[in-house]
Amino acid sequence: MMQTDQRILLVENQPERVKSLSCIFEFLGESVELVLPEQLTEKLMHARYRAVVLVAGSAPLSEFQSFCRASAWQPFLLLGELDLFDETNLLGTIEQPLNYPQLTELLHFCQVFGQAKKPQAPTSANQTKLFRSMVGRSEGIANVRHLISQVANSDATVMVLGQSGTGKEVVARNIHYLSDRRDGPFIPVNCGAIPAELLESELFGHEKGSFTGAISSRKGRFELAENGTLFLDEIGDMPLQMQVKLLRVLQEKVFERVGGTKTLTTNVRVVTATHRDLETMISAGEFREDLYYRLNVFPIEMPSLQQRKDDIPLLLQELVSRVYNEGRGKVRFTKRAIESLKEHSWSGNVRELSNLVERLTILYPGGLVDVNDLPIKYRHIDVPEYCVEVSEEQLERDALAAIFSDEEQIELPESKFPSELPPEGVNLKDLLAELEVDMIRQALEQQDSVVARAAEMLGIRRTTLVEKMRKYGMSKD
Repeated sequence: MMQTDQRILLVENQPERVKSLSCIFEFLGESVELVLPEQLTEKLMHARYRAVVLVAGSAPLSEFQSFCRASAWQPFLLLGELDLFDETNLLGTIEQPLNYPQLTELLHFCQVFGQAKKPQAPTSANQTKLFRSMVGRSEGIANVRHLISQVANSDATVMVLGQSGTGKEVVARNIHYLSDRRDGPFIPVNCGAIPAELLESELFGHEKGSFTGAISSRKGRFELAENGTLFLDEIGDMPLQMQVKLLRVLQEKVFERVGGTKTLTTNVRVVTATHRDLETMISAGEFREDLYYRLNVFPIEMPSLQQRKDDIPLLLQELVSRVYNEGRGKVRFTKRAIESLKEHSWSGNVRELSNLVERLTILYPGGLVDVNDLPIKYRHIDVPEYCVEVSEEQLERDALAAIFSDEEQIELPESKFPSELPPEGVNLKDLLAELEVDMIRQALEQQDSVVARAAEMLGIRRTTLVEKMRKYGMSKD
């Protein structure tokens, strides 16, 4: 994929005419390269530049226009007396005499324009693995991936914000696996799941005999995460007294085990996450402001599933593949089932979607899930229930089979229905009709003449029972 080159190209065939502009750009800290008009097309085929400055007189106006049209996401600027033609990537004209405010403003325009269409970095094997769980084409998730790629190689402390179930730990693991610390350990700690009195020992370790039950020395999570990444989940649940100790470790890179006197140094990258509003907690005195600013160096906010509903088809595909690869079966979804899921509010976010996929895999292994197969709360599209159409003859044959089967013996009144076939024979059609009438009458009596309940008792559809009653001239009463 095309990369962004941070140089500025000056397109001119007479170098002395742009010498002053080149000097000013270099004074501003910009890297400048002078190219001839005939070289520009090839240059733009291989990279996108911070800015391309077209100098009046170096080429015809029509050629300048073709440069702009051929590279839609390359920002261009003009220098000199030249009519400003209408192209969205031509961002302005550099006025002469040159002045600092205008140049810096135009360079900022070029930067913003370049960021509007972020270049895709080449995908390494690591990135394929890491971004697998962050599938989606929505702007929110694309921005998260971009921020991860920017911060991964630094040692900056990252705070991941977002609702429960959005995948905050996934972000932390992505940062770790893209960083230079990928060969080191990734150690997660849920600060809300560990009792306050044990959290210090969990993080910093303890010496033998430092408290009741400490029968041996034990390393804490900071020591276990050495040269790697320590992920502190639900940092908003950390007690205030522990916040002070964590702040010291972040500032001074040293700590002591519980009950110990030896000072240990640490080389750990800290990533934190929370679903709570820490600024509100600071106002309420529940979270230290100095620790907040130490942790919130580089915030990344995970969008909720409600904000990225268009990613649901891709997420379903990923989650189904994951369950299948674990040997737990596979399901598929109809288009209208997916549309129904996109209408759901997803208070549990991706975790809720993952749980639903597992549930449906158990219910319909290898099957195709439609709207009416979803749990009721996920049905947001009204789809008629599909009913199998069975002929009247087939229903009667099934009813007879059920009557004479071993599983469902029905006791017939002896006075009307002989237990053995008499020598003279019987009229089977009349006998079965009499049996049907008698069964229908009994069902209606037992169900207070409610046809729907009587049909259910007889194991037939309501419409079938109504037809039979009409056939025999029967009424509900």
